[in-house]
Amino acid sequence: QVQLVESGGGLVQAGGSLRLSCAASGRTFTRYSMGWFRQAPGKERDFVAAISRGGADTKYVDSVKGRFTISRDNAKNLVYLQMNSLKPEDTAAYYCAAANTLFPLVRGEGYDYWGQGTQVTVSS
Repeated sequence: QVQLVESGGGLVQAGGSLRLSCAASGRTFTRYSMGWFRQAPGKERDFVAAISRGGADTKYVDSVKGRFTISRDNAKNLVYLQMNSLKPEDTAAYYCAAANTLFPLVRGEGYDYWGQGTQVTVSS
């Protein structure tokens, strides 16, 4: 069992930055690849970024490439999403997820555990 708790969301102006954190419980963090997803009101949950168990392999949705960076600290059971040059269309609830796989996953169906989410609002 893995419990995930996100933090770091908030209100920011367009062009600003935020760093989301996801804290994972348990001693098996390194068994899981990790992902970030987001869901805007009235829309489906979308993939944002994912990182492999060791952190060497990452994937991003095209709309955030060059602006967002996913990373992890396995010693601290943390995964981060650094978000720069934020746009109003980035406004959503952001969710951290864990998948018992080696490689980063794009499909949400492949994830085993999910956090409760943290809200990011970008004003124009």
